[in-house]
Amino acid sequence: MSVDRRKFLKIAGLASLGLALNPSDFILMSPAEASSGKSLPSSGERLGMTIDVRKFKNDADYQRIIDACHSIHNVPTLIPEKNDIKNEVKWIWTDTYGHTFPEQINEYHPQDIKSKKFPLLCNHCDHPPCVRVCPTKATFKSKNGIVSQDPHRCIGCRFCMAACPYGSRSFNWVDPRPYIAKRDPSFPTRTMGVVEKCTFCVERLAKGLQPACVEVSKGAMVFGNLADAHSKLRRVLSTHYTLRRKPAVGTMPSVFYVIGGQDYAG
Repeated sequence: MSVDRRKFLKIAGLASLGLALNPSDFILMSPAEASSGKSLPSSGERLGMTIDVRKFKNDADYQRIIDACHSIHNVPTLIPEKNDIKNEVKWIWTDTYGHTFPEQINEYHPQDIKSKKFPLLCNHCDHPPCVRVCPTKATFKSKNGIVSQDPHRCIGCRFCMAACPYGSRSFNWVDPRPYIAKRDPSFPTRTMGVVEKCTFCVERLAKGLQPACVEVSKGAMVFGNLADAHSKLRRVLSTHYTLRRKPAVGTMPSVFYVIGGQDYAG
């Protein structure tokens, strides 16, 4: 289902004015269409991730995966002289259960789950609205399902930020480079006026490595091919109760949160 010209202009106009958008503007297909699998990548590979929140025991567990990601991708710390949330650049962060799953929480869920923090990142959706609204193709989806961001094509319009229902993108309001604690020369830095986000560590995947967060998660995060019925990722999904964020939006995220089921080897 394509986004017609009138809807695109509506989205673009509201975004440029900084107005709140109705999530229904970004529902790309009905639940029946979304579950049909019609638009699975033709490569036979759809990369995804599970995050077992039960295995995060303390703040150090969360910080370890955040630091692993941010340090190798030159993600800046919060700009000190502009210390407010809009200046925060983040690829992985944490939030409460209620904010993570606002449509699915209920008063009878186990208290230990409701009190948990949930690691959040780009969901690399099967039907990403950010791709649909980008006027320069700076954000695009690869055949393996990864939604990428090219900072060289980004013109800073922030349409992708308005379209993303998960808040997974950050905008560089100032030059971020002076605020990188320790620059990694193997990964490019960004400039003022561009958007950035999690990339599932495409540069590491190209070398046969796992995403950095997965590598240091001590088994709490599993990455693999959703299209392979015999992959470890699919085994986790078949034996555990998982949730995806905001299912009613119809984007079909490829990040799943394990909140119940049998234990498995990390």
